[in-house]
Amino acid sequence: MWPRRFIVFLFAQLVTAAAMAAAPPRMLGFDDNSCRAWVGSKDEPEQRREFISWARGFLSGHNYASQKQQVSDVSRSTLEMFIERFCRDNPSAPFTDAVYRMSDQYSGRGAPITR
Repeated sequence: MWPRRFIVFLFAQLVTAAAMAAAPPRMLGFDDNSCRAWVGSKDEPEQRREFISWARGFLSGHNYASQKQQVSDVSRSTLEMFIERFCRDNPSAPFTDAVYRMSDQYSGRGAPITR
């Protein structure tokens, strides 16, 4: 009887772990993180600064979490151009996806972050 309970317990743990791994990461940031909001912030310097600050914070967090695959220091204009190009090519995507791709590309990883 005991081994059966243990197997059921292990199976439940595996199912829970798989469900948690499949969940998208929780993003702390903006009410509207769409590329449309990014494009609309072009003439609103304060809003644009907030987007850029968030992106730089995300890249810093990447560096903290992945110390062997650091994103090199990028200028504000490089960051803006990267996001601008991404949003032009992917207008229905969240602008945050541009920052994820930038962390992939600029860290030398070349592949999306995996858990």
